[in-house]
Amino acid sequence: MKARILFVDDEANVLEGLRRSLRAYSETWELSFAGSAEEALGKLATIGFDTIVSDIWMPGKDGFTLLEEIRSQPRTQDIPVIILTGRQERDLKRRALDLGATDLLNKPIEREDLIARLRSTLRLKVYQDELRVQNAILDQKVWKRTQELAASRLEIVWCLGKAAEFRDEGTGNHIVRVGCYCRAIAEALGMPKDFVELLFLASPLHDIGKIGIPDHILLKPGKLTRQERQIMQTHCAIGARILREDSKTRMLFYAWQPRESDGLKKREYNPLLEMAANIALMHHERCDGTGYPQGLTTAAIPLEASIVALADVYDALCSERPYKRAYPESQALDIIRATVGRQFDPFAYSGFERALDMIRDIQAQFPDRMQSGCRKAAA
Repeated sequence: MKARILFVDDEANVLEGLRRSLRAYSETWELSFAGSAEEALGKLATIGFDTIVSDIWMPGKDGFTLLEEIRSQPRTQDIPVIILTGRQERDLKRRALDLGATDLLNKPIEREDLIARLRSTLRLKVYQDELRVQNAILDQKVWKRTQELAASRLEIVWCLGKAAEFRDEGTGNHIVRVGCYCRAIAEALGMPKDFVELLFLASPLHDIGKIGIPDHILLKPGKLTRQERQIMQTHCAIGARILREDSKTRMLFYAWQPRESDGLKKREYNPLLEMAANIALMHHERCDGTGYPQGLTTAAIPLEASIVALADVYDALCSERPYKRAYPESQALDIIRATVGRQFDPFAYSGFERALDMIRDIQAQFPDRMQSGCRKAAA
């Protein structure tokens, strides 16, 4: 493909002289000519050029204005531009370079100088185009890899959340619904996209600490004793430790890694794990300070934990368990409304109310095998 070069000058005899002097290159260069900046911009709107050679002084828009407009448009901003200047126009040369001129050429134009400059700028354009293609390919690979990592992270998070319920099949799609409820509530509250995404990923891990609770307590169909209840409540702290603390396995893994990987041995701050740990630790706290494990009040409870607490209790009320029936929706809502301000954060509850229709859709989409979600009270 021929390299395309655009010459811009308001003097027709100058353009004709350029045409004649470069006739020998017609096999490799496709030459175009414009008698004004306006005409040049019109050509640039439809044709992709590899180099532009422009005079400065022209009626209407001058060469500086043309250069500014070329550099301001994404489609043309990388085209090399050679500006023609007089030998004594030092200030003009400096201004042209400041505006993004690629090269300068003195008038009157020497043919060999012009050819050398054109070859140089055309090589530059080839390199720029190759780099752009390579960057596009790299961006696509990075994007694809990022999507793969995001999908893997999502799968791992949901598998970890499911691990806490593996021994209790009666809970069914509980973690799926809670994650979706939390996303709906956060969106209804107008929370930032990053917060919503982290909450959606972290909320399924709220009961990960139940892995550490003995079966005879976790699966007990009847009422727990006071001592059993205290043991059950330790699942909050266990979950936080799982998500925050370094494991022995991790430390052993790095013990045999090459010295070059020493920088990886320090556990870096991870916003997803930090949010998940906060949720695991504090999703049973209450606004009035009577919750567990720390007895925190509203101001000390992170919003993410307050949202999960609400979603978790609502889903538990609406779900059938070996030790309880599923409450009708109206009864579950009455129970929650009666404790807003004491158990549940009023701000989180306001989002829950606004998201209620979406929450109903989620219940219908992800029912447990035991039941189809909250039973609506008869009209």
